[in-house]
Amino acid sequence: QVQLVESGGDLVQAGGSLRLSCAASGSIFSLNHMGWYRQAIGKQRELVARITSGGVIYYTDAVKGRFDISRDNAKNTVYLQMNSLKPEDTAVYYCAATIGAINYWGQGTQVTVSS
Repeated sequence: QVQLVESGGDLVQAGGSLRLSCAASGSIFSLNHMGWYRQAIGKQRELVARITSGGVIYYTDAVKGRFDISRDNAKNTVYLQMNSLKPEDTAVYYCAATIGAINYWGQGTQVTVSS
């Protein structure tokens, strides 16, 4: 069973930075495609950033140039460095692992950006 535990969410002022971490267990981490999603109140969950097992990276347009996804296979951990945060980045951020056709989800961590 794959388990994902996110951490690092907090309340921060606009323009500030946060780093989210997601520790994975129960699978061969290096083979997983890993992603960060977010869901704001009243909105659908959306993909923020993704890094494949081969290191190919995708960002949604809204975070390009501000967010940086990375992974440390030795620590079974994926990170999301978030800079120049905006109030519209406020959401619950979820880590996801894709193994084959199955997505596994963490419990989420709240990021709140005040104006």
